[in-house]
Amino acid sequence: MITSQLLDYVAILLFWVLKASSLDTFIAAVYEHAVIFPNVTLTPVSHEEALDLMNQNLDLLEGAITLAAKQGAHIIVTPEDGIYSFAFSRESIYPYLEDIPDPQVNWIPCNNPNRFGRTPVQERLSCLAKSNSIYVVANIGDKKPCSASDPQCPPDGRYQYNTNVVFDSEGRLVARYHKQNLFLTESHFNAPKEPEVVTFNTTFGKFGIFTCFDILFHDPAVTLVKDFHVDTILFPTAWMNVLPHLSAIEFHSAWAMGMGVNFLAANLHYPIKKMTGSGIYAPDSPKAFHYDMKTEEGKLLLSHLDAHPHPRAAVNWTSYASGIEAPSVGNREFNSTVFFDEYTFLELKGVTGNYTVCQKDLCCHLSYQMSEKRSDEVYALGAFDGLHTVEGSYYLQICTLLKCKTMDLHTCGDSVETASTRFEMFSLSGTFGTQYVFPEVLLSEVQLAPGQFQVSSDGRLFSPKPLSGPVLTVTLFGRLYEKDPVPNASSDFTVQALRVMLIVITSIVYLLS
Repeated sequence: MITSQLLDYVAILLFWVLKASSLDTFIAAVYEHAVIFPNVTLTPVSHEEALDLMNQNLDLLEGAITLAAKQGAHIIVTPEDGIYSFAFSRESIYPYLEDIPDPQVNWIPCNNPNRFGRTPVQERLSCLAKSNSIYVVANIGDKKPCSASDPQCPPDGRYQYNTNVVFDSEGRLVARYHKQNLFLTESHFNAPKEPEVVTFNTTFGKFGIFTCFDILFHDPAVTLVKDFHVDTILFPTAWMNVLPHLSAIEFHSAWAMGMGVNFLAANLHYPIKKMTGSGIYAPDSPKAFHYDMKTEEGKLLLSHLDAHPHPRAAVNWTSYASGIEAPSVGNREFNSTVFFDEYTFLELKGVTGNYTVCQKDLCCHLSYQMSEKRSDEVYALGAFDGLHTVEGSYYLQICTLLKCKTMDLHTCGDSVETASTRFEMFSLSGTFGTQYVFPEVLLSEVQLAPGQFQVSSDGRLFSPKPLSGPVLTVTLFGRLYEKDPVPNASSDFTVQALRVMLIVITSIVYLLS
């Protein structure tokens, strides 16, 4: 009886100790890193040469980590490929890889660096976390041997993984994530056999982690939020901006809002490949972001975040638009291409108006008022309902208000970075067949509009007041994951061939630059 009462007392005491030590807010940091490249990426080098290159990048990351810690940051995210760059072959990446154990082994590399073989990068990251009392998120390469008894074992007898690692403020390895959705240029890596759902708990919330291209797919990204209820996503990325809808700050902030989580995105800084755009995003608004195509310097961002964001109100993404009668198809409609997808568009003719445009099952409705209707700019309302098949296959439903590149309507959807037309108000909605819709508002010079727009419970993206700058695009970006194609052996072979070709092209571009 006494023992039972004692255990109850200890449990209650432990609960209150943990509750007292938990934080309502925390300081997050992300670092956009101007990565140092090796002289060549397709020719294998020695382990010593590889480590020398990685230490050059780690020197820069150390400066950012130390500075962030001095400013009170609890956690810092660094980019994908930030320690050794990209565009390798399977053989040339190998000297950069380390064996990364399962975090369940309870390992602090800084204290015991040789426990799992030669792991100098993990040791250094662990020591940086420990000496600065900060969580450190980094992206490195993992290697795991396999044998002929494994039918999926690669011919060279090993799996190679694009891997995120997290070290806590004591230097302990607390998370390891192998990237599931590899981009076309990543033929040097393997995808895990099943998607890994990786989470860890801290005194300032529950965290999940995935990498770059993963964000466009259901697993593990949506699963982490929907089924594992994480508060904050950690997102190392090497993101190439694609306007009008897939620039880094635009889409990542929209994903945070659409999913109702904090989102810490650290991108590489490599403007020649359109790589820039990092941010600290809360569900209600971006807290800090950086987009810079003009300089070659890295950038450290910090901001306060709620440890446990308030759950967002449920949105019925089709409620408002489904009550609007779709017009009969007329000759005002025209087709134009946005990132290889053919959209159906309507030109906005007046300074104010109400328009509806449809494609397949999706009808998009827009109400708007411009400050003035300029004679040198064209805006259009577009709808796309279909399978995107370039640089990945995924099913989209998109409603978009965008500025056309020129007065020629066939440039509606081309990349454009500047605008002059201001909007007094807008309201955009659509008859979406999915609950996964991500609201984007992008202003001239590729800038966000923090706190200047809202999403209503009936599915309208609207501005309660005039925006602070001219509009590039206002978009509802919907994903129908259930309509994505199922990979097969033939498609896997095609993707692998494209990956090899893109690696060669990327290497040539780098050498020429």
